[in-house]
Amino acid sequence: MPKENDLPHDIIRRMNSKNTPTQKEKKLAALKRKEFNALTSIVAFALGIMVGYFVWGYNAATDLPSQAVDSPPPAAEAPNLAPAQRLDVPTEGFPSEGPDDAPIVIVEFSDFECPFCTKWHNEVYQPLLEEYPDQIKLVYRNFPLTSIHANAHLAAEAAMCAGDQNSYWAYHEKLFESEYGLGILALNEYASELQLDTATFEECVSSRQYEDFVKDDMNYAISIGVQSTPTFYINGQIVIGAQPIQVFRQIIDSELAGDS
Repeated sequence: MPKENDLPHDIIRRMNSKNTPTQKEKKLAALKRKEFNALTSIVAFALGIMVGYFVWGYNAATDLPSQAVDSPPPAAEAPNLAPAQRLDVPTEGFPSEGPDDAPIVIVEFSDFECPFCTKWHNEVYQPLLEEYPDQIKLVYRNFPLTSIHANAHLAAEAAMCAGDQNSYWAYHEKLFESEYGLGILALNEYASELQLDTATFEECVSSRQYEDFVKDDMNYAISIGVQSTPTFYINGQIVIGAQPIQVFRQIIDSELAGDS
């Protein structure tokens, strides 16, 4: 077979032209790229709408109001308050920290899988308690949004099981840190890391010992109009959303001064 160098130049040009895309082929390829990019953009936009629907517009649980969602905070300058109305939210028998005779009682309705609850926990919870030592009693009540947070209900039950071994708040911290997630294996691992009696803990969780307790919490929250997480009651005054510490400081200072 002759080598390429031995072939006539016109034959070599024809051979090379077969390997070089024509102008038409180049345009066709460019159009296909544009069509692919456009399709990708449409798919991404549609996925964004779907995600937004499921995160923000989907019913929180079959037994919760249709408006129940994770709640982003309203503007810090205009917190959602009802100063003329106070609600006496029961605190007896629920996990709490701080002195029982504290002048400020904050009841938090929350969800361990809620991103805004986690935001408030990470940014406000500890600084607030440190700023007002011995002046705040914080009570945690459960409002897991079960249709969008599949693990929240069982996580709330697991925290109560940890509470049986005097480790509620340490376990509460583990759940919000969520280092391994909130699946059953993770729940058991957190108990092990806290050196709980894991056999007792796992039996408590697997038997759903606190299932009704958490459901009763949810039903009570619904009965008083809680629709999103987190929702707080500060001496009976409602605050909705993961508000910054300034909002809590304003209300607490007013309460301590006896202005309201």
